[in-house]
Amino acid sequence: MTNHPLVSASEWLVARRRLLEKEKEFTLARERLSVERRALPWVELEKNYVFETQAGKKTLAELFAGRSQLVVYHFMFGADSEAGCPGCSFWADSFDHIGPHLNARDTAFLAVSRAPLEKLLAYRARLGWRFDWASSLANDFNYDLSVAFTPEEQAAKAPLYNYGKERVGSAEKPGISVFAREGERIFHTYSCYARGIDMMNTAYQYLDLVPKGRDEQGLDFSMKWLKRRDEYAR
Repeated sequence: MTNHPLVSASEWLVARRRLLEKEKEFTLARERLSVERRALPWVELEKNYVFETQAGKKTLAELFAGRSQLVVYHFMFGADSEAGCPGCSFWADSFDHIGPHLNARDTAFLAVSRAPLEKLLAYRARLGWRFDWASSLANDFNYDLSVAFTPEEQAAKAPLYNYGKERVGSAEKPGISVFAREGERIFHTYSCYARGIDMMNTAYQYLDLVPKGRDEQGLDFSMKWLKRRDEYAR
C-alpha cells in the first residue's frame, strides 16, 4: 500500500471528480436495469408449498404476512448439514434489521433452507440472529427454484445453476427469489443467483471502497478467507 501514488489535495480532487462522473453513470445504468428487472413477465405458481416455521406450518401465501410482495433468501443449509454455509452466513449478518423497512414498503422477507427447523433455529441462536427462517424440507420449493439439486444432477455436473450458466457439483446453491401476491394467486417475479446476489452483501460493498478491496487475489477460491462471524477469534 505504501507504493500507491501520492498527490496533492487539489490533484486528488480532480481525480475524484473524474471518478464521480463514472459513478454517476453507473448509478443511472443501475436504475435503468432495475426498471427492466421490475418489468419482467411473471409466472403464476401452481404448487401449494407448505413450510415449517417457528409459528407452525405455513403456506407460501402465509409467508407474505398480509403483504403483496415477498423476498426469499435461499440459505444453503442442507437437510443433513450440521451448520449453515459460511458464505450464506456472511450475507445473513445483514438481515436482522431490514425487515421493518421492507415491511413498510409492503414487502415481507425471510430465509428458506432445507435443513429441519430445529437445526435452523439452533444455528440462528448461535449467531444471534432474529430474522424469520423457514424449512422447506417437506416440499420441492428449493428444487423448483433451482437452488437444490438431486444426486443425479450433481453427478452429471450439468450446467443447471444460474439459468443454465454454471455446472452443478453440490446439493445446495445460494440465491434470492421474489414473489408477488394478488388475492390467492402467487407469482414468481424474479430470482438471482451466483454473482447476482453480490449487491446484497453489505460487508462486500464496504470492502469495495477501501484500498485493498476484497483482497481475494491469489486465493484458491475467492471466499477462502471467510469464516462464520463467531469463528474468527478461535
